[in-house]
Amino acid sequence: MGEFDTSFKPDDEHGAQRSGLLELAGVADVAASPPASEDAWIEVIRKMDQFYSELVQSQVELERKNAELEEAHQFIDSVLGAMTDVLIVCDKAGRIETVNQALERLTGRFGKSLLGEPLEALLPQAQHALFDNLRNRLHGGGSITEDEISLIDRSGVPTLLSMNCSSRVDSKGRFVGLVLIGRPVGELRRAFTELAAAHQELRQAQQQLVFSEKMAALGRLVAGVAHELNNPISFVFGNMHALKRYGGRLTEYLQAIDRGETPAQLVELRKSLKIDRILADIGPLVDGTLEGAERVSEIVQDLRRFSSTQAEPLETFNLSRVLRTAVSWVVKATRVKPEVVLDIPEQLETVGRRGPVHQIMVNLVQNAVDVMADRPDPRLIVTGAYEDGGIVVRVRDNGPGLSATAMKRLFEPFFTTKPIGEGTGLGLYVSYGLAEELGGHLDGANHEDGGAVFTLRLPVREASHAASGQ
Repeated sequence: MGEFDTSFKPDDEHGAQRSGLLELAGVADVAASPPASEDAWIEVIRKMDQFYSELVQSQVELERKNAELEEAHQFIDSVLGAMTDVLIVCDKAGRIETVNQALERLTGRFGKSLLGEPLEALLPQAQHALFDNLRNRLHGGGSITEDEISLIDRSGVPTLLSMNCSSRVDSKGRFVGLVLIGRPVGELRRAFTELAAAHQELRQAQQQLVFSEKMAALGRLVAGVAHELNNPISFVFGNMHALKRYGGRLTEYLQAIDRGETPAQLVELRKSLKIDRILADIGPLVDGTLEGAERVSEIVQDLRRFSSTQAEPLETFNLSRVLRTAVSWVVKATRVKPEVVLDIPEQLETVGRRGPVHQIMVNLVQNAVDVMADRPDPRLIVTGAYEDGGIVVRVRDNGPGLSATAMKRLFEPFFTTKPIGEGTGLGLYVSYGLAEELGGHLDGANHEDGGAVFTLRLPVREASHAASGQ
């Protein structure tokens, strides 16, 4: 390598440029005096290369940051453009800094034409003090929600909006402006109306499910209900035939009296017609007939209550009778009769709606009977008692119990472990909903001695609640 020319002057044009570059590179001191050897200039060139490399890296990093910033701007713009709610950003003096397309569509004005204008430009005369009021209300921080304001729309008419507002602060926590987000109240009202309509449709669908499950259960219980009706009706028929015979004998005896038969003849006739026995038997026959008719009436009322779509009023009733009726209906309708154990007191008074309770019990007992269909020794245990300030009813079977999958989906609609065509999958779902409506709760578990047990918990209301309809 040849010798470097070190004879340049400090005020030489090229020397001055080189001195400036060397000064930037941090080697000005090296170049200020002639180098003693070639190594000094090599060091200068090396540092210049290092400085240039750092400069290139800084340029690349700056370009990357600019690209990220551009992407962030595009993302923010896309979000603002996709917003359906109106957005207004103001500085601390109330001048508009940013708006979105939703506001442009509402007011008919372009966002750029609004920049720098006071917020009052969008408001009717009566709300020109809005910004100052909002700023004063947000003085201590926080936000304002569901505040109604009006904006002048594209036709020049004030449009009412439900507005949320919050303050903006800089990195030092100083107030720099407000952010307002709102939606036309008309849209909100329309949304609430649609929500209410959807809720009503859902309630109607739920009521229809309840009624459908009632009809399905009633179809399964027809044989049991027919047997329930057959006993008292047969009793009434038997008593009425006896009374008809007694009536004929009494008529014959009275006719003899009218004919003026002698006392001796009347005594003989009275003895042959067994009038004294008839008179002693008429009272019990009439009482038995009335009891049978009342039993028929109760069963018919239970059927009407069970199948009705109307909500029942609260009433005081004996829950024990409802439990026994439900168990009897289901068991008498089954092909294989399980052993039934009823551990229920004679009186279990409560205030509520007996129809839903009856339907819950029918569903629980029917499920228990179904899962024991293939067992050689089916056994159904139903208990009821006052516990923890309420009434607790348990229906237990000695079937295979509940699987892990069934436990997770026990009260889901249309979930059933029965073969297709043998179950709707609505029994437990409807029963769970009815229990909740009654203010109670229904749950299921596996019993420690085998089989499944379903527990129905019902509150005990005061009798005064029944009168008030609560």
